[in-house]
Amino acid sequence: MNKEKRLEMLTRLRDNNPKPETELNFSSPFELLVAVTLSAQSTDVGVNKATDKLFPIANTPEAIYALGEDGLKTYIKTIGLFNSKASNVIKACKMLIDLHNSEVPENRNALVALPGVGRKTANVVLNTAFGWPTIAVDTHIFRVSNRTKLAMGKNVDLVEAKLLKVIPAEFKVDVHHWLILHGRYTCIARKPRCGSCLIEDLCEYKEKTES
Repeated sequence: MNKEKRLEMLTRLRDNNPKPETELNFSSPFELLVAVTLSAQSTDVGVNKATDKLFPIANTPEAIYALGEDGLKTYIKTIGLFNSKASNVIKACKMLIDLHNSEVPENRNALVALPGVGRKTANVVLNTAFGWPTIAVDTHIFRVSNRTKLAMGKNVDLVEAKLLKVIPAEFKVDVHHWLILHGRYTCIARKPRCGSCLIEDLCEYKEKTES
């Protein structure tokens, strides 16, 4: 994909959604960190159902740590892998209390040192909570980037590196959200909705559908 086509694609995505936001419900960097940690292999809708009950009761490291693993599990038991996620969140809360004055650190290395927080989760927090021009490559972004040929790579790290290289600075803060939403609702995995896609004529996917 050439530079001109890529620029037009990003411009259309921006014009269609000038101020994209995550679909996870949160009101602080800590709530976002918990929500993203819980969202691994789960839907945002499912996570929101759990956190909408959890956060009014406990939305600080101290409050969630006070619940303990068993207490936290009662709120998140509808989410996949809730046992391991509860363990990670409780351990992360303890580290935030002990090492970071109960604040979510605006630092990638400090974030990935927290249990349950990998590079993708750290990128989401840095981007969405702190406005960093990071790109968290999930399955949706990986699929859209390769399928459209916006930024091709054999794994998420390679796609992230390529996106960071080819996406102009003016789009970097928001492109994460545009690509996730596009992959979630239009460029879906099994049968992409090419006929209703606003970038269909720019996309280089060879097996386009008419719907």
